[in-house]
This record gives sequence, C-alpha cells and structure tokens, in this order.
Amino acid sequence: MKVIAVLVLSVTLFYQGYSNSLDSCQSRCGYGTDSGFSCQCNPSCERYNDCCSDYAEICKTSATSCKGRCGEKYNSQNKCHCNSKCSQYSNCCSDYADLCGGDGGGGGGGSGSGSGVITDAEIKSVSEALYALDSNKASASELIIDPQALVDNSQTSSQSDLSPRPLFRYLDEGALFSRPTYAAFLAVLDNYQRMTGQTEDFSPQQLAEQETFVKETMSNTELGRELFAFLYTKGVYATEEDFLYDLKMMWFGLYSRYNKKMDSSGFEHIFAGEIKGGKVSGFHNWIQFYLLEKRGQLNYYSHSFNGPWTTYPDVMGMQFEWDGYFKQVGSAVIGCSPEFDFALYSLCYITRPGKQCRLSLGGKELIIQTYTWDNSFYGDGKKFIGSAFPATPRN
Repeated sequence: MKVIAVLVLSVTLFYQGYSNSLDSCQSRCGYGTDSGFSCQCNPSCERYNDCCSDYAEICKTSATSCKGRCGEKYNSQNKCHCNSKCSQYSNCCSDYADLCGGDGGGGGGGSGSGSGVITDAEIKSVSEALYALDSNKASASELIIDPQALVDNSQTSSQSDLSPRPLFRYLDEGALFSRPTYAAFLAVLDNYQRMTGQTEDFSPQQLAEQETFVKETMSNTELGRELFAFLYTKGVYATEEDFLYDLKMMWFGLYSRYNKKMDSSGFEHIFAGEIKGGKVSGFHNWIQFYLLEKRGQLNYYSHSFNGPWTTYPDVMGMQFEWDGYFKQVGSAVIGCSPEFDFALYSLCYITRPGKQCRLSLGGKELIIQTYTWDNSFYGDGKKFIGSAFPATPRN
C-alpha cells in the first residue's frame, strides 16, 4: 500500500509540475498565441488580461535588459540584443554598453522602423499561423463556387463570356455576414465612389466604421493578435496603438489617382474596386465579387488560374465585367475571412513593400505582389498602399 501511495503521489506531483509549466513564460516569450496553454506570453496578453503571472518578469524586464545576457546567441524573438553584432544592426538593449562593455547603438526601433531583417522563412512561418487561426473562413457547406471555364493566360484579354452561370452558386450569408468582422467589413465596403477623379468625402459615421473594422479584425481576433505580436517582436511597432494607427493610415488614408482629387485609398482600390481609364482597377476581394454578382451588376466570364487548395481559403484569377467595365485578371483569395485578407496583405506590405511576398498556407506557397503609392505620403515619409493581390502562379 505504501508503494502505491508513493507512486500516486509521484504521478500527482508530475502532473502538477506539468500543469504549473503551462502557467509560466519560461522559454515561451514571443509572438505565438497557443490555446493549449492556460495563459499567454505575447505582447497582446496585456490587452486581453491573459498573461502568465511571470510575464512581466521574464518577457518584459529581462527582455529589455542585458543583465545575464552578454554575448548570448542571436534570437529573433528577443526585443533587443546583447551580442557583438547588435551595434552593427542598431538593436542593442539600452544597457548593453554599461553591462557588456559595448558601444551600444540604440534601442530596438520604433513604429514602422524594424529592428532587424525579417526573413522569408519568418514570413512563411507567421503566414502558416494566420492560416491556422482563420476560424471565420467559409466552410464547404457555407460557400459553393462554380468556376466553369478555364482559359490560358494568353486569352485573358479576349473579353469573351465563356461561363453561362454565376461564379458563386451558394453562400450562407446568415452564418457568415452576422459575424463581427464580416459585418464591420460590409459597413466599410459601401462607402466608396468607384470612379477615380471623384473626391471621397467620409461622414463621421463612415470614419467610425473604418476604426471599427481595424479594431474588429486586428484587435478582437486571435489572427490579428498574432500578426501584431509578430511585428512587435521584430521591432516594427512599439505598441498595439502604433500598429492600429499605422494600419488605418496606410489602408484608409486618401490620395489622388486622377485629376488631383483625393479619390482613392488602398482599401478602396484592393477591396472595393475602382474604375479608371475605362477599365476595372484593383478589385481583389471575393465578398465584393459575390455581392455585385448577386445584384446583377457583375458578369463572371472565366478564370485563368485556380490555386492548389482543396478547402477555403483558395485563390483564383477571374475575368469579369462590372457594369460595362472589364477586368482582365482580378485575382483574389476566395472564402477567407475579412481579417485573413486584411492580415495577409498588411503583412506583405509591411515586410515586402513594392515586392513579391512569399507566403505558406497549409504547406503550399502563395505569392502576394504589393505596390507602394509613391506620389504622396503620411506620417514621417511613409507610403500608402498602392495595391496588393495574389500573383499569377508560374506555369
């Protein structure tokens, strides 16, 4: 009996020790949100009041000091660094010179500055995390599409309607559009005049809808929290407030595409779509496509590529006509939540502005092409989003 009691006590202590490890930030400081743990150790936990009890001690105090860290190996998860190369990259902790005898070189960077290189591997890793966290994506029973005609890239300009049926066969609006991020997205989507050269003039309510959309997608979802925490640990943003403000400016700040009128923004161009020079410009969102097709204002012609994904989100490049205006290739991520679309494009624009951005979704590569708007600026010389969309895959 004594042996059994000792074994039971040992097992109990083992599981108690394991359970206690779930409540500690030891070796867990970073950008990940893990629902398998009882508390979190990423920057967003303070906002959501779910930090571990030792978060401040382990992840904040020691993370910004070189105490006991001089000469340590580089770790991308650290807010600042204490090795011989930190001066070169200007990402030393503030007490590096005092404690480690180095020449310092500044702190870890502020909003939008970045404290170090963000690698393709890191972008692919965080995009996989965002993909896994897209809990509001459409399921196969909530969204059914009918792609019909597939055309070669050389035929995308033919303006031939090769698909007699709509692209969207069925969407469970009741299940999807009632969710907070979809509702916030729909509220913003109808605030724009599609013709370039017409000044956009937002009411106080419409400006509030922009704020709500950014907060619902980026502050009130695990997916948004993951994106912020990743950028925070890389030194791109010092606070969540900086992150949200920068998103609002880069996406919703107005600039002129035609005739010196404040007629466009990144959000309008990419998500709502515009008409410029007698053609559809931008327009890379599946929900806008669905709504216009349902109203009889959009006629689907064909598609020139369909991604390798067998579940949503998927990626397609569509040819279509919008009230008499043609779009040669309107590529979009199909079936994703608004927050996923917003997060992917934001990640790519922040880390690879004006370049191709290589993501990984479920082990399959997706390339997002981004463009900067170079004719006007916000803040301290920052560039608005010009465009962002899924690039045509190579044959």
